[in-house]
Amino acid sequence: MDTIKKIFAGKLLEVKAIKLQPNNPFTWASGWKSPFYCDNRKTLSYPHLRSFVKLEICHIIQEQFPEATAVAGVATGAIPQGALVADALGLPFVYVRSKPKDHGLENLIEGDLETGAKVVVVEDLISTGGSSLKAVDAIRKYGCEVVGMVAAYTYGFPVAEKAFKDADVKLVTLTDYEHVVEQAVETGYVTKEDVAVLHEWRKNPSEWRK
Repeated sequence: MDTIKKIFAGKLLEVKAIKLQPNNPFTWASGWKSPFYCDNRKTLSYPHLRSFVKLEICHIIQEQFPEATAVAGVATGAIPQGALVADALGLPFVYVRSKPKDHGLENLIEGDLETGAKVVVVEDLISTGGSSLKAVDAIRKYGCEVVGMVAAYTYGFPVAEKAFKDADVKLVTLTDYEHVVEQAVETGYVTKEDVAVLHEWRKNPSEWRK
């Protein structure tokens, strides 16, 4: 698995799906300042990379969650990849909205999900874990079992690790912060001095450079 994490980290850096700017930080939707930005949706634009992500997520599901009878994608980032994975595995697919529609049937879960289904959730990115675990909660309230979650990338924040543990959700990812930073140093994308800044940010991202 470590080999896959290293390979995928390199691929994300290659297509600039991950950007590291220690000296010119980004502002996340949450308002946090960050030297690190990840946009896994870029992988969808490259057929070879799109297929790589699909196949590796399928392998993880087959090895870690073979009991899964349905796949759920978290809106909106994980909808395309989740659908590709479900198609490859021959399983039903649904996606979970961040909030119910304000019209029509006011659905929170889109698609047909059988009561009692064993669902594996596909996510594109884990930061604090809040939106991902809201999807888990919605599926559970629907009367289904969440057997686990597979995500393309995680920042590995302690707050997220605690949240997943408290929610009793097993999380497996294709790559993570450590492997991306390691690859970024190896390729000269960032300096070792930059790494110190990145590590400092990761310790307390909500308060960094306030």
